[in-house]
Amino acid sequence: MKIKLAEALLRRKELQAKVDQLKTVQTNGLFEVRVTRKQAHEGIDDVIANIPKLSVAEVTAAYDFHAKRLRKVDACIQQANWNTEIEVDDTDMADYEAPKGIK
Repeated sequence: MKIKLAEALLRRKELQAKVDQLKTVQTNGLFEVRVTRKQAHEGIDDVIANIPKLSVAEVTAAYDFHAKRLRKVDACIQQANWNTEIEVDDTDMADYEAPKGIK
């Protein structure tokens, strides 16, 4: 499929944002407190259960999916970068030279 370079750059940005978001998922964020129990009878205090919202495998799979797509899109962009030449004025590529008479 052929797309414009601008579309590939946008897709790379979207994928990078998703990869960064998934990279920061902490194990604590995968659980929520669902059950709380007060004293039911003598000797039993609070009972708190952690229920997984997502499994580690789900987060890893999503991360791997987006990271792979990011690498592939980035490789296409880099290939276009190395194979594309643009026309610029010679003076645009020159180094700075201080004007004469300024010390």
